[in-house]
This record gives sequence, structure tokens and C-alpha cells, in this order.
Amino acid sequence: MKKDFKKQKIMNVKTISSISTISLLGIFLMLSSCSNTTKEPGKKESSKKEAKKEAKKEVAKTVYPSEVIPFFDHWNLILGDGSNAGQANNFEHKDFFYSTSDGKRNWVVYKAPNAGDTHGTSNNCRTELAQLKKWSPLTDAKLKATLKVMNVSTSGDARVAASYSLVIGQIHSADGHENEPLKIFYKKFPGHKKGSIFWHYEINTAGDDNSGRWDYSTAVWGHDFSVVGTEANTYPEEPKDGIELGEELTYEIEVKDGIMNLKFTSEGHKTKTFTKNLIESEYTTSADIPEQTQNLFVPIGQDGVERKNAYADEGLFFKLGSYNQTNGKSPEVNKNWCSGAETHGGNIQKQYADGNYAEVWFKDGSIVVSDDAISNEGYFTKND
Repeated sequence: MKKDFKKQKIMNVKTISSISTISLLGIFLMLSSCSNTTKEPGKKESSKKEAKKEAKKEVAKTVYPSEVIPFFDHWNLILGDGSNAGQANNFEHKDFFYSTSDGKRNWVVYKAPNAGDTHGTSNNCRTELAQLKKWSPLTDAKLKATLKVMNVSTSGDARVAASYSLVIGQIHSADGHENEPLKIFYKKFPGHKKGSIFWHYEINTAGDDNSGRWDYSTAVWGHDFSVVGTEANTYPEEPKDGIELGEELTYEIEVKDGIMNLKFTSEGHKTKTFTKNLIESEYTTSADIPEQTQNLFVPIGQDGVERKNAYADEGLFFKLGSYNQTNGKSPEVNKNWCSGAETHGGNIQKQYADGNYAEVWFKDGSIVVSDDAISNEGYFTKND
């Protein structure tokens, strides 16, 4: 009996051991199962995070200027470091040319410092488009643009007419003296809330010597080019009908049958229109030189006269962007064009940091030129 009892006891122990093993195995499987079910939500959470990351990538995707205004097939782009970027499709440069949003829509930014490497023989930096085709003033050519100027140089000499200004649109000659029958300016003195819009006609000087060329300035809103300060840091009266930084305006340029027609519009301002003959000069004798020129340009030796047919024999092309007219050259060199502004030795980032640059945003632009325009094949003039 004792032996049977011992045997039974041993069997019971084995049975209990087996049951314990089975129980432990079951618990392990249950824990494994629980572990698997707790991992599944983690996978889903991870997937959600990845999806959010991808969504953010989509939001941060680069919007190129050519997606904002799709007309860059018509232009070559010069950057604020003097380099030629060519046709700016699917292109940006964060220092000079890129798109940005004002919270409502995208704009194309053109930015140029007071000093750095310049293009051609110019003293001034620009981030600017130059049209690929030149055309006769006898053909039909149109340019329209809507923009807002965001910054002008914070330094300069108020006695210098070009200080605190930039050119936002041009017609340039590709031939002869390579002069400019149209330059559209924005200018705002420090401390002023409002700036001026004015346009220039530069004579196409008679003869081979172009040193006597001069500009005649016409006010659109505010003052013209000739209104300057009495001292380096003394400013004229702020224009009552001027344009503020960040205020939208539109210019329209049409040249047809030798006549240039200009139209300027801005909400809250009177629409202004102007007409100028590009093929028949009104400045062919010294007696024709206007009083503004007598006061501004003649004292520095720019007292030329214009050829009778003005720009009739030359190919012209449009330009658009930020052509900074404020530079670091001494006013002693030229009191109209040398501003003596801060340039930090050409260090672009330092100029940007303290406001010594010109910046303009464009939201719309269109260009139309008749089919008989001549291709320049990327040609740039020496003076542009």
C-alpha cells in the first residue's frame, strides 16, 4: 500500500508539474497575444505620423516664381550678384529671386543690395528680367505688371537724386548708344510714409559721343527725380499723393507706330496716363533742353541734344524687376547717381540685415510683342 501510495504521489506531482507547464505555456501565449494587440495601435500611430510628415512636405514644397507668373520664356534673368541665370523657369535663388506668400496669394520677389557684383558697365545692382526679343518702336509691344515695393535703401545722400530709389520697369535700346527711352522709378526718403512714382525719358544722344545724355523726369504720384534734400540728411516734404511701401500699383506700357503710351493705376489714387513720341525728338537743339535738365544735369556736363528721329532706327526691349539705384559710390563723382550709401564692403547679408537693399514683389505680369520682333538670343547690352 505504501508503495502504491508513493507511486500515486509521484504521479500526482508529475501531473501537477504537467498542468503547471501547460498553464505557464497558456499564460505565455496569452501575454504574447496581448503584446501583439498592444503593438498594433503603435503601428497605426506610426502610420499617422508618417502621413502627417508627408503632408507637411507637400505644404513646404517649393513654389517657383514661374508657377506664380508663367511668362519666363520671354526673358533672361540677371541676379543681384551680376550673374546671368538665363530663363528662370523652375528656378529660384533665396538671396535675390524667389516666391513668397502674403497670406492671401503668392508673389515673385526681386531683391538687390546696394553693392555687390554688378552686370555690364552699370554701377548698380539689379535682380531684373531682360526680354529675349528686341522690337522696333514702329511695331506693337505691350508690357503690364502689378507690384508692390517692399523696401528701399535705408542709407544714402538726400542731395543725390538717385538715393532711396529703384527702377521697377524699363524700355532699353539694344543698339547704338544703348540708351533708355523709359525707366519707371519708385523713391521714398527715410522717415516718410509715402514715396513717389515717376518715369524717365533718356535722350538718344546725337553723334558718336554719348557723354552728354540726360534724363527728363515726369511725376506720376508724388515728386519727380529732381526733388532732393538740401543736406545729406535733410529731406524734402513728404508727397501727399504718394505710394506707401507695400501698396499695390499697376503700370501698362504700350508702344505702337512709334508712340509710347503709359498708364498707371492704384486703388485710392487717380489713374494717370502719358504719351511720348519715340521716333521724333523734341530735344534737337540746346534751346529745347528743359529747365529741369538745366538745373539737374547741365551743371555736371550732361548737356547733349537728341537725334531727330530719336529711337526710330533701334531695336528696343522690355526690362522688369528690382534695379537698385542707390549705390556706395561717392557723391563727389556724380551728384545725381552716386549715393554714398552703406554697403558693408559688398557683404550682401549685412546689407540685408540693416535695410540697405531694394525689394519689389510682383503678382501679375504679361508681355505681348508682334510676330516680327527680332530675337536677341539671350543678348544683353553692355550698359544694361
